Amino acid sequence: MNISVIGAGVAGLCVATELASRGASIQLFDTHGEIAAHACSWWAGGMLAPFCESETAPEIVTRLGQASADWWAAQGVNVTRNGSLIVALGRDTRELDQFARRTTDHAMLNEEQLGALEPDLQGRFSRALYFANEAHLAPREALQVLTRNLKSHGVEVQTTPAVAAATTIDCRGLSARDALKDLRGVKGEMLLLKCADINLSRPIRLVHPRIPIYLVPRGDGVFMLGATQIESADRTRATVRSILELLSAAYALHPAFGEAEILEIGVDARPAFPNNVPRIIRRENTIYANGLFRHGFLLAPALARQVAALAIDGGKPELMHENHS
Repeated sequence: MNISVIGAGVAGLCVATELASRGASIQLFDTHGEIAAHACSWWAGGMLAPFCESETAPEIVTRLGQASADWWAAQGVNVTRNGSLIVALGRDTRELDQFARRTTDHAMLNEEQLGALEPDLQGRFSRALYFANEAHLAPREALQVLTRNLKSHGVEVQTTPAVAAATTIDCRGLSARDALKDLRGVKGEMLLLKCADINLSRPIRLVHPRIPIYLVPRGDGVFMLGATQIESADRTRATVRSILELLSAAYALHPAFGEAEILEIGVDARPAFPNNVPRIIRRENTIYANGLFRHGFLLAPALARQVAALAIDGGKPELMHENHS
């Protein structure tokens, strides 16, 4: 079967990987070429945290996301399985209790237990939620691994389609708004920081009624800091207010971040449907796979498996959306 996949971000690369594993003949097309800063998945946190996401996400996100860490590891991606920690400043401890009530598969740690997991947070928080069965990865490395794997199967990212395909799978993200009218952009801003004075071994989420943040270790004193979520399709401009709020929250997490070096400031808009759940839509010979919201690396494997099953076997996937708007 000859299949054309449009878009080489996390969705397109995962779909192409699943199709290749089923023996399909694939051409992978992206007007920008191979994955780089033009794709919103380049700026992702890389947290594989289905139980944390259940605090606000629908049940299907948590359920489908639980298989993501194993999928990424099976592709040869380095997946760190150290769990996730949720903390709150003293005045916001009610936020921590609320987070605990809305989620499962966690343990409440006291100050001593938290210090045993993350010594650099010793004495800074009286309690923490520990989600032991979660993981994280480095998104850029993961995307590059998928690209290399596909090349080993003879699939190169092309900037123009080579031949007409029997089936087209559209994974263009926000660029597909020309065909998917209820797709919207959710703006996210992030910073890459280098701080040699602090060592963390797992993602830390600081819950706050207004400015929650997450901090993901990348190794060698580098951390990804993010969490802004703004209803906007703007993909080019990080605001002073958002960056100040992110940095202030990081400083509240640990004062050592006051001396951190800012390596990068990134901004992009993530594609989302009204219910923030991805959709698979079929229109004649085109299959649209879109709407990963902020769950790109968590849900792209499940989305890709379902798309591949639809394209090759004709089965109806759980994420199939019948409303064709």
